[in-house]
Amino acid sequence: MTSEPLERIVMKNIFRTSALVACFIMLGTAYAAEEEHGDEHDEDEAGSIVLTAAERDAKGIRVTTVSKIALSESVRLPGEVVINAYRSARVTPRITAQVVSRHVQLGDSVVLGQRLVTLSSVEMAEAQGLMIVADREWLRVKNLGRGTVSESRYTEAEVARQQALARVLAYGMTEKQASALTTSGDGTKATGSFELLATRAGTILRDDFLVGELIEPGRVLFDITDESVLWVEAQQVATGLPHIETNAKARVSVDGQLWIEGSVIQRHHQLDETTRTRSLRIEVENAEDQLHPGQFVEVVVETGKRAPTLAIPKAAVTMIGGSPTVFSLEDGDEFHAETVSVGATVGDWVTINSGVETGDIVATDGVFHLKSLMLKSSLGEGHGH
Repeated sequence: MTSEPLERIVMKNIFRTSALVACFIMLGTAYAAEEEHGDEHDEDEAGSIVLTAAERDAKGIRVTTVSKIALSESVRLPGEVVINAYRSARVTPRITAQVVSRHVQLGDSVVLGQRLVTLSSVEMAEAQGLMIVADREWLRVKNLGRGTVSESRYTEAEVARQQALARVLAYGMTEKQASALTTSGDGTKATGSFELLATRAGTILRDDFLVGELIEPGRVLFDITDESVLWVEAQQVATGLPHIETNAKARVSVDGQLWIEGSVIQRHHQLDETTRTRSLRIEVENAEDQLHPGQFVEVVVETGKRAPTLAIPKAAVTMIGGSPTVFSLEDGDEFHAETVSVGATVGDWVTINSGVETGDIVATDGVFHLKSLMLKSSLGEGHGH
């Protein structure tokens, strides 16, 4: 067998090696082209998120049309909820009396004329006895008539009855209670017992006394207030803040989340001696019983309006790559991330310098969900849905 020359064998191996290298180069080029094409595809998919109207509703995504609006200038102030003095009343005895029994407790809702407490007093017993005597004498003289008794006696009996009645009313009895006592004509019922009644409808906010306690005149037994309309005293620095007009719109919140509408009804003229601040009184509707006297709240008061400017809700703006970004809805179902230049923040709104224009549609609710979909798409997990 004839041996093949060494030179020829070497040349064959070189040729085969070159062919293999060429194949690898071609495969590498094709793979790189495919990778590049794939990157471009992912980038295109990452640039938009397609969601139908039904899908948007299911995810709680809401949109709004960008427009120019007149934003309200406002100031934030600390405040405290206090009772509405014009819708409140205090119940106090007018004479020294002992507490016999209570009929309501702290926090109870009462109506006008409802029994609150039963008291007993020596002064009241004397006044009740004199009233019964004076009433009987007046009835006897009245029945005899002016033709039988002298004019002076007739007048004296009438005046004595009126004075006796006025005394028990001044001591705390009602006309109905006094009338029931005189109608009975029973002197044994002049025990000095009487009841204090609610002078207005509302909620019992104070009842600081004990059964059996001796109460002096003027001692507050009950505070009653109508909590459906309350006041908020907001502290305003005397200088450096805009002038706030009476009837200016205001909002009040305990937690910074739920806001209750109100309005400025009074501006105090005297500064607080300790804090050197000036108070604003704000009236708020409290039909849902969300506020209670003594709570500290945050107050936002409108001080005027700006000229119309391009603005969107703060909730529409999110940070992506360190830049303020909104999701703009285009072509019906496609959301695109758009970088925006923001200006001043006014309340729940932010002004826009560039990035979106009047008439553009941007997402206001569900922005975090859209951001998550975009990030998933950019990581190659498929088209955003």
